Amino acid sequence: MRIIIFANGNLPNLEKARTLIRPEDFILCADGGTRHALALGLTPSLIIGDMDSLPATFNLKPETFIRFPADKNETDLELAINHALTLNPEAILILAALGGRMDQTLANIALLSNSQLATRNIKLTDGVEEIFFCRTQAQIQGKSGDIVSLIPWQGEVTGVFTENLRWHLRHETLYPDKTRGISNEMTTEIATVSITSGLLLIAHITGN
Repeated sequence: MRIIIFANGNLPNLEKARTLIRPEDFILCADGGTRHALALGLTPSLIIGDMDSLPATFNLKPETFIRFPADKNETDLELAINHALTLNPEAILILAALGGRMDQTLANIALLSNSQLATRNIKLTDGVEEIFFCRTQAQIQGKSGDIVSLIPWQGEVTGVFTENLRWHLRHETLYPDKTRGISNEMTTEIATVSITSGLLLIAHITGN
């Protein structure tokens, strides 16, 4: 099973987002993310959160909702991710988690750095941009000319080795206060990155 989680951030291109959805996907909405699912003509399998941002008019069965109090320690997206993990999915794609409030965007990205997700296939994506972490090695699928940025997270990342990126990195160290890994470009449809130590954020921006 693959889970699609709709967050309550921006979804810049509905048609590109639509290409990410498969008929068999489990649609999990983090509160206000429900609006994106409905805009795509999807029926949420489950809605999680304090329900303070739901669209005004739609009808779903009561068992579709898992309600939390507004006074809570987690964001609705964190609650949605935690629940998704209990379903043991093959992959989790989180849509509409970028853009809008910067604090929310940074927090959403930070959620993926949780060590409990180290063995999970989980990404923030919307059809235009995808973000995920590399802990040992990672593959990026796109096309020649796509932008790929490699950003050290929580400290330096050593032994960075890339293939099929325009500017090669050969067992190099990337530092969190330097911009060495920003705005590289794919030269084929598949690029690979491997590291020796650290946590590397990969941002992949697709072309037109």
